[in-house]
Amino acid sequence: MLTHFTAAAGVLGLLTIVPGPDMAVVTRRALMAGPGDALRTVGGITAGLLLWGALTAAGLTAVLAASPAAHLALTFLGAGYLLLLGAQALWQHRRAAPTAPAETCQVAGSPWRTGLVSNVLNPKIAVFYTGLLPTLAPPQLPAARAMSLLVLLHATLTLVWLGGYVCLLSKAGPVLHRPRVRRVLGRTTGVVLIGFGFGLAVAGTAR
Repeated sequence: MLTHFTAAAGVLGLLTIVPGPDMAVVTRRALMAGPGDALRTVGGITAGLLLWGALTAAGLTAVLAASPAAHLALTFLGAGYLLLLGAQALWQHRRAAPTAPAETCQVAGSPWRTGLVSNVLNPKIAVFYTGLLPTLAPPQLPAARAMSLLVLLHATLTLVWLGGYVCLLSKAGPVLHRPRVRRVLGRTTGVVLIGFGFGLAVAGTAR
């Protein structure tokens, strides 16, 4: 069983470190409001994973994955939210960035809620939890217990990875506070979020 969990941890670890919408959302929050807000965003993302895990245990994600209409609705909601975040980032970095430290900038919306919503509106998590995650579960354990352990493992890996990423951004604070650097990174993050939004919408229509 230990070998099975080790293999599952490796797969989940690789999936966690691949850059995606969660990392872009965290980057945006770190640039605009500092590491404290970014860490709270990571907390919201982790809570979103735990919520998806609870929905999976209740069987709701399987229904979502099997329903084209429900999946498409969630896909467009998620795509629209990413497009909104990307547009906000581009708008707030349309001119030279202010000289004040990033921690003093006012950003609309709770960072925890931003992380939670961006994760909950990601239909790929539903497909992942109903499709791939069960195949990683150790057969020696009851299905519900094995899935719970894997969800907790995934949430922990995400918390550690994104939390460490925020710490790296914090270490680079003097560089990131330079107006030109913040403007370039802010615009880049906005474009990335919009790209993820369009990609999610296109994938939803092609399903």
